[in-house]
Amino acid sequence: MRAFDLPGRSPVFATHAMAATSHPLATQTALDILQSGGNAMDAAIGACAVQCVVEPQSTGIGGDCFCMYAPKGSANLVAFNGSGRAAAALSVDELRSNGIDEIGLTSPHAVTIPGAVDAWAQLHADHGRMDWGDILSPAIQYARAGYPVAPRVRFDWENARTRVENEPSFVSVFMPNGDFPMVGEIHRQPALADTLDVLAKDGRDAFYNGDIASAITTYLGDKGGRLTPDDFAKYRGDYVTPIYADLPNARLHECPPNGQGIAALLLMNMLPYLGIDGLARNDPKRIHIELEACRLAYGARNIFVADPTFSDVPVTEILSDAYAARLASEIDPNRAGARADDVPLTPHNDTVYISVVDKDRNAVSFINTLFWGFGSGLLEPKTGVLLQNRGAGFSMDPKHPNALDGAKRPLHTIIPAMLTNDGRATMSFGVMGGEYQAFGHMQFLTAMMVDGMDIQEAMDAPRMMVDPITGVVDLEPPFGETIRAELREKGHVIADSCAPIGGSQAIAIDWHSGVLSAGSDPRKDGCASGY
Repeated sequence: MRAFDLPGRSPVFATHAMAATSHPLATQTALDILQSGGNAMDAAIGACAVQCVVEPQSTGIGGDCFCMYAPKGSANLVAFNGSGRAAAALSVDELRSNGIDEIGLTSPHAVTIPGAVDAWAQLHADHGRMDWGDILSPAIQYARAGYPVAPRVRFDWENARTRVENEPSFVSVFMPNGDFPMVGEIHRQPALADTLDVLAKDGRDAFYNGDIASAITTYLGDKGGRLTPDDFAKYRGDYVTPIYADLPNARLHECPPNGQGIAALLLMNMLPYLGIDGLARNDPKRIHIELEACRLAYGARNIFVADPTFSDVPVTEILSDAYAARLASEIDPNRAGARADDVPLTPHNDTVYISVVDKDRNAVSFINTLFWGFGSGLLEPKTGVLLQNRGAGFSMDPKHPNALDGAKRPLHTIIPAMLTNDGRATMSFGVMGGEYQAFGHMQFLTAMMVDGMDIQEAMDAPRMMVDPITGVVDLEPPFGETIRAELREKGHVIADSCAPIGGSQAIAIDWHSGVLSAGSDPRKDGCASGY
């Protein structure tokens, strides 16, 4: 139980249904849908659509989506990969022949086919209940009538300024008076409202086979992009088989590659070999060991993880006990290791994660993203669709498994997760924050399973992360100078300052009592709520 004389909040408890998102308007939308006869999948999609409007730096219909679903709380999980593919005409050789050696964050080549709308449509058709138009209605209303800008949203907008302020179509929507709206000001996106209204009436095909796809590809083509209407028409996301790791009294499920969920599983498999039993969470010895585990697991991720339809990803080997033990044995308890050679996947902090559990105990772990803040910053003006920049995550080394190629999906950072035990789902959870997500799963789970924190305390706890590209360590402010000094002595390079690391939501199911408990990360604007 938390200390009530210190800042913080309690977990939320309910018996009927629960929703947790990073924006209060999205959480309320999910509850409204649940109370109007919708199920958890309807609520997750409706909440996500709202966040595509009110949290537009983090997510949008021009982005991607992954989902983990437990029908009626069963451990027979359903997983969906809604990540976009590169243009069929693109390849490393094709770009290099045109003098392009790097895919920039605002490049039209960074835009892969948005997979979110297709994911929503397939998941709704197969697992939803409520009318599609009714699910999208709240998002349409917020886009047309406006929404008040939330504090963390405005904070993120400011951080993205230098990347996006030179794109005229973006500025016309988000900086119409020369600057971003301030906290509490009303912001509207009428073109996006019209597009959402078309999707509500005509479904997913209106996005991939009609005027919307034509407008997006024409806009990108004018900037040198290679996506075509045919690329959009051929796109489909995929149902995939979850991969897992067995923990004490639980099984952790993640989506398979091209996502980085395998790195979270590897980290959890390494835990028994790390020797951190009995070490306090803020003990520099434990922090050092966990950072080194992160460094090694992400090194493995960056070497092996790619689109499995193009490369043979050695999933079984990576998830073996022998591999986990070997990596753990490479950790020097007294010295930070060298940065592993890896593909330069750029870190970012912008994604939305949603967890919903309904009265029938259908549990949804749902994540949607534009990658960087406002994605590429490229906004198609007729449709109001902001386009993600996931293609910046490809390698330009043609020999690398994650090398850019036509119709290929890049290594993806967004990873919804689910815990099961004794044949039932016991917790739907996820962590936002790009690169941080896999390590964030480890930090969140160990806070609960090793340190005995409740579901909210585990989110409130200070976080750290080692950048897998630079090797620099981020430590949130509660880690004091004594800890920082000891880590420096071990060879860690500590960043001078640290923005909030990630975000998270989770809902746990107690099958014995029938009670749901939930938490929502204080680093975001959102909340958990139930009834």
